[in-house]
Amino acid sequence: MDALIEYGKILLPASVVLYAMYLLVRSFIIKEIELKKLEIRTRSIETILPNRLQAYERMCLFLERISPPNMLLRLNNPGYSAREFHKLLLDEIRNEYNHNVSQQIYMSEDVWNMIKNAKEDLTILINEASSNMGAEATSLDLARKIFELALEKKVEPLGHALSELKKEIQQTF
Repeated sequence: MDALIEYGKILLPASVVLYAMYLLVRSFIIKEIELKKLEIRTRSIETILPNRLQAYERMCLFLERISPPNMLLRLNNPGYSAREFHKLLLDEIRNEYNHNVSQQIYMSEDVWNMIKNAKEDLTILINEASSNMGAEATSLDLARKIFELALEKKVEPLGHALSELKKEIQQTF
């Protein structure tokens, strides 16, 4: 019995010390894992941040390039018929969109949907303006009609999408 008590006197403090060492090593490992996670997150941000900024920049440029005033002035050629100009405008919007579609992974779903809706709204506006043109109408007639329809809108979808995109950029930084 005395031997058992003597072993207990040795084993009890040794087990307490062993348990304390376990807790100490465990907390050290948890802190190290958190530091590694933070380091990985920091490196990730350093890598993704420039790409994200570039995506915002490209989408701002996309919205500006397809805005009626910019696009009509850039693409208009008095030699085009209204039908040819209509096709050119829609092709330009489609090409610009397809060129920038991959940028959606860097922005929120809401902002991306606003950009898509603004593009679709512009396409509808151009189609509506074109449907009112006669067979002998020129590109200038179509451009004038697009400007008129764009001015009649209470809310400009492209401008709204651009302002929401800018708000998201400001929230990010």
